[in-house]
Amino acid sequence: MPNVLSINSLVKYYGKHLALSEVSFDVKKGEVFGLIGPNGAGKSTTLRCILGLIKKTSGSIKIFDQPIDGNEKKLRKRIGYLPSECNFYGEMKVIDVLNYSKELYKTKSMEIEPLAERLNLDLNKRIEDLSYGNRKKVGIIDALLSGGDLFIFDEATGGLDPLIQEEFFQILEDLKQQGKTIIYSAHVLSEVQRLCDKVGIIKDGKLIKVEEVDKLREINLKKVSLTTKDTTLENFANIFDYKRDKNKISFTYNGDEKTLLNKLLTCNFKDLTIENPSLEEIFLKYYEKE
Repeated sequence: MPNVLSINSLVKYYGKHLALSEVSFDVKKGEVFGLIGPNGAGKSTTLRCILGLIKKTSGSIKIFDQPIDGNEKKLRKRIGYLPSECNFYGEMKVIDVLNYSKELYKTKSMEIEPLAERLNLDLNKRIEDLSYGNRKKVGIIDALLSGGDLFIFDEATGGLDPLIQEEFFQILEDLKQQGKTIIYSAHVLSEVQRLCDKVGIIKDGKLIKVEEVDKLREINLKKVSLTTKDTTLENFANIFDYKRDKNKISFTYNGDEKTLLNKLLTCNFKDLTIENPSLEEIFLKYYEKE
């Protein structure tokens, strides 16, 4: 498959502050590419450089095999974009904003009403009366109305309740089935694991790793805490960050889950919590050798 997006040695300075350092990656036609990392890592800056909304300091960006420099307006006509913060004219009704967007795109695109129904969005409300989550729904539909070949979603699920998130994920899967190319920025690992074929992991403006999502799924860290008087797990295999404070033990485990559960069942504990670590914690542990 040909590349829809090619980025080579992208650098961005804000004054003397280095925001992006030598970022390089490709996204192929029909691929869902996740750009993941903690808040402030450089995800939104990367996406805005891709769109030509901010000027890169150096490096090259090609979309549909054309350099973004000098072709911003032409290329953006083929791109649906959802920014992390959605701002529209507050006094306009939702339906008027979306109809206006559809006229601007002038392409064959999805219909407004079915999308609004799927996302449970009231088209007759004014923008200024909408919650943060409902404004995000307007932004999602606005991006979809582009009928583009490339879609870029930046922190798309913020403010959406779980049922609407599920519907949104289904919409993205529909786009994927249509052969559309998607770049999906997020800091929630489970979203990326579900949606994406490949991920680029960015931290402090640097691209740490580009990885197939199947490899990312092999990360199997668990954070464990329990209250016990007479048990020690310090020498148990595949644990690190072991801490004990009086009767409370906590550690991170990287191994077979059944082995962990069998070991814990032999412990005399009162309270037990097993949870997934944050995405940043996974970065620090999984890529500490990078």
